[in-house]
Amino acid sequence: MQPLEDAPLTEPVQSLPMAAAMRLPRQRQSLPGGDSSHPLDASLHSLPLRERRANPSAASLFRSTLTPPGSRSASPAPSLSLGTRSPSRAAMSGSVFGGGGFKQSLLDTGAADSPGDPLNLILKSFVPHIAIHGSQDVNDLVAEKGFAGGLWELLRPFGERVQGKVAIRDSNGGSRTWEDFSVRFTRFGEGIEDSEPVAGGMRSPPLMAVNGQAGGIPKGPGGRPNLIAQVERVVDRHLNYAEDAYMGITSPTTPTRHSLDLDATSPYYALYLRRLLSGIPLSSHESFAHPVACVMAISSRNPSPIEALRRLYTETSSGEHRLPQWVDGDYLRYYVLVHDEERSDITKSMALFDQMKRHFGLHCHLLRIRSSESAETDDDSIPLPRSDWMTAAEELADIEKSESQEDFEDPTRHIFESDATAIRTFIREMVIQSVIPTMERNISVWNDQVASRRRGISGRFMSLSKRWTFGSSSRSSSGVGGSTNYDALGFYRPDTPEAIMRRLADFAFMLRDWKLAMSTYDLLRTDFQNDKAWKYHAAANEMAALSLLIMPQNMSSKTRIETINQMLEQAFYSYHIRCQSLYGAIRCTVLALELLRLRGGSGIDEAVRWGIRVLEARLMGPVGDALLKERMAICYASKQGTGSQAWGSRKRKSALWSVLGAEAWIAQSKFIQAQRCLNEARKMYSLLPGECGVQNFAVASDFLAHLNDQLKEGLRIEIPTRDDETDDGDEEPELLMDEESETLDRRRARRTSLIISSGGGGAASLETAPLTPLAPARLSAVEDEGDVASSRQDGFG
Repeated sequence: MQPLEDAPLTEPVQSLPMAAAMRLPRQRQSLPGGDSSHPLDASLHSLPLRERRANPSAASLFRSTLTPPGSRSASPAPSLSLGTRSPSRAAMSGSVFGGGGFKQSLLDTGAADSPGDPLNLILKSFVPHIAIHGSQDVNDLVAEKGFAGGLWELLRPFGERVQGKVAIRDSNGGSRTWEDFSVRFTRFGEGIEDSEPVAGGMRSPPLMAVNGQAGGIPKGPGGRPNLIAQVERVVDRHLNYAEDAYMGITSPTTPTRHSLDLDATSPYYALYLRRLLSGIPLSSHESFAHPVACVMAISSRNPSPIEALRRLYTETSSGEHRLPQWVDGDYLRYYVLVHDEERSDITKSMALFDQMKRHFGLHCHLLRIRSSESAETDDDSIPLPRSDWMTAAEELADIEKSESQEDFEDPTRHIFESDATAIRTFIREMVIQSVIPTMERNISVWNDQVASRRRGISGRFMSLSKRWTFGSSSRSSSGVGGSTNYDALGFYRPDTPEAIMRRLADFAFMLRDWKLAMSTYDLLRTDFQNDKAWKYHAAANEMAALSLLIMPQNMSSKTRIETINQMLEQAFYSYHIRCQSLYGAIRCTVLALELLRLRGGSGIDEAVRWGIRVLEARLMGPVGDALLKERMAICYASKQGTGSQAWGSRKRKSALWSVLGAEAWIAQSKFIQAQRCLNEARKMYSLLPGECGVQNFAVASDFLAHLNDQLKEGLRIEIPTRDDETDDGDEEPELLMDEESETLDRRRARRTSLIISSGGGGAASLETAPLTPLAPARLSAVEDEGDVASSRQDGFG
């Protein structure tokens, strides 16, 4: 049989090897607006679907989990070919920390080829941000096209992938071409997070109860809505929609027997990461969300265009809309004239455009679009999908709106193909000719004038002199002394060396110059620690660890593990304990977990260790908790053993985390997800010899049987007897999965399990003895749900 990793994408799910056999009705409905060319779509298409919502237009709001990014042919920016899937687990799990593993950048392994892969999400989240600030006449013109949010709403989907290849030069003068470069368009002045003044002692914890639960929407410091709670609610709505859509009501059906996909990321986990990373605030301790450029737009309808552009510039530099004082105001201004193709004279617009270039320089563009709204029935109309990188608050508002309004309309908008071509050309020209050259020039200047001096002997001596101020009194506990640039208001001013070097490191990270980013973050870690700027210190350690994990390294495995763990430990402690930053602590550990998993070898064990830290600290809500347990099961399942006996694999630990994930999903009544976790546990236990499972341990078997009974009760399973089966024409059931292969040859177990369970009372009993496996997992044809002995034959013992 063709290996799963090498199977074509169009291969139906029915032909893939699964853990058991099951029969479902042949007739199935299709997903709303779905495309079955993607593996995730295929696994979802195999379920009977029904639409329980009164308003079918709401289905498009949940398309990100039903149709993952990249599988939509209607994307305004052509996506990467789905023919290049993620590499197989065998290639991905080669040890980098162990001996003989690959020592190259993660970007050279193909780990970011698929839009749902965590590494791809990291690359698409830490990208240059471009603010949009337009005049009222531009917003009115775009509103006539059906985009009430203005020019920002029209441009945002096109920035998620810049058309064509983008060449970027690194700090050494070398050039590399990228085909997946993207930028993020934002509204000017939105998403600002106020800096907190320096105060002695620890900060008060945010207003949030244990495990992310509190009445209403939990609030963070300063009364701001808690981003993690919003992400939890968004993913929970998607899960509820899937449960409602795939649970049959007209006739009892058997749930899917698919297990967790080890090659393709779960769409719900990918959604969780995407909404988490799309909420990067415009804050003082990092400059990823600071604008590298600002688009100032007017339309051809404006009666005084040059004066309007000057007014927009004044508003962004010194007016009431000016960004906070810790944001560097010397960012690129890009001037755009939006020409109305249907109501304006192109000759006058061309003359005005020439006048703009004489007044404001070469950073100008003439964007020619139609002002009328495009309908779906128009010949040259194409759909404009919703942005994959909208914030959690924005998506949650749309979902709540669809639930409260009976006349809710499908939010999908259409645009003329000529307009789409003009916008793609505009974005590519702005990025290639203005944004990237400006960033490269700033990196070169800052590196030569600031960072190089800091790396020299004199710079290191100055750092020591700041730390030990001879002949002066000791510094106060707040960390603000006479020799520091850290302001008492809680930030570094943009002209200080520390702020400049932080922008240098962030620019290098966004342009994928990992070596320069890593070296700069490493310098900043010491400076921020000396100044007791703890949030700056946490962010620098976080990004230094991520850069070190992505870039190729030649250091020994022991040194690398110790270095990365030290960085992550300091980042986690500063975020979680010193600054009470829930968002920073979760982002730091989850991203590190994914990169450690990709590095393979002992990195997988370190990844799970950090996942356990997050679970023990109860940083996530119930949805994130269950998703993280699923992810740790996949981490262990992806670890390859050594030799013909696969010594060092973690199949049993993977099965345990799958069981814990199923327990977490059942507690939330998410039975479809729980079924996938239990199927994965069955598959992992069936790969073990007879001496290594759980069938001989009564407490563990009873716990697993109890989970299975809860699952069947929630799914309302009714398994037909052979007398009820018919052979009628189209209603003849078809085989959904192949019979499970026989258990591997028995071999002696040479060590006991080292897994420490973090589950509840029932799950905790799994650690009391070496686990022994079960027989191959399958459902019997006739089963008495009230018989405990019978319930133990459904896959676990």
